[in-house]
Amino acid sequence: MGTGLAAQPRLQVFAGAAAKPALEELARLYERRTGTGVALVLGGSGPVLTQMRLARSGDLYLPGSSDYMARARREGLVLPETERPVAWLVPTLTVPHDNPARVRTLRDLLRPGLRVLLANPETVCLGAYAVEIFEHAFTPDERAVLRRNLVNYTDSCERTAAVVAMKQADVTVGWHVFAHWYPDRLTTVRLPPEQVLRIGYLPVAVSRFTQNRAAAERFLDFVTGPEGRAVFARHGYFESPEAALQWLGAQRPVGGEYEVPRSWLMP
Repeated sequence: MGTGLAAQPRLQVFAGAAAKPALEELARLYERRTGTGVALVLGGSGPVLTQMRLARSGDLYLPGSSDYMARARREGLVLPETERPVAWLVPTLTVPHDNPARVRTLRDLLRPGLRVLLANPETVCLGAYAVEIFEHAFTPDERAVLRRNLVNYTDSCERTAAVVAMKQADVTVGWHVFAHWYPDRLTTVRLPPEQVLRIGYLPVAVSRFTQNRAAAERFLDFVTGPEGRAVFARHGYFESPEAALQWLGAQRPVGGEYEVPRSWLMP
């Protein structure tokens, strides 16, 4: 005999780890509120997009920047009319809380022996932002010096922040929110506005593979609505491009794409 209760749908969200803390909270809150479970597949924005394409499953895609959403649109993997912005991010330098290497400026990354960490620019949106900053700020000879200081490429924003928090690197180009993820273990060193070529944002869209578009759009409405925005703000994300640019102190492009030079790609 049936219980008389309709089975609730379960949603699957492929997401860049740049959204992890806020998105995990929203998934829990949404399930308590509606009974609809939300399974998160988190990682680098590129690899999770590949997972979604190969599995031909998933209800929403939420990458760490507009770069990967543009790729998803070109490949026909999302429904473009459903795309919306969620929250905004500013690239900074991220160092351990006590900043033992005394990193103060971008040029400090050229000091001999400094341990510089880089999110993989081929698969993690943050890494592409970092390379764009390096290519603009440094000469070819200086970039060669910087490469000698690179200790590792990381596979997600989550891993990038964690490695610096564990003091396994002296500095990385991170998002401003990293210090909110580890308030007792990380510190933000702001870059001057002229070194920040663009700010980022987290977009979300319904996947072309969804089996329940209505349910997917309800969660999208929740994430991008007032309650969702408030959760992201509580985790340190900016609620508008204006707020992000005010914090930066200059007008800069919002989002966009950057093609990483092949010299930065892993062999």
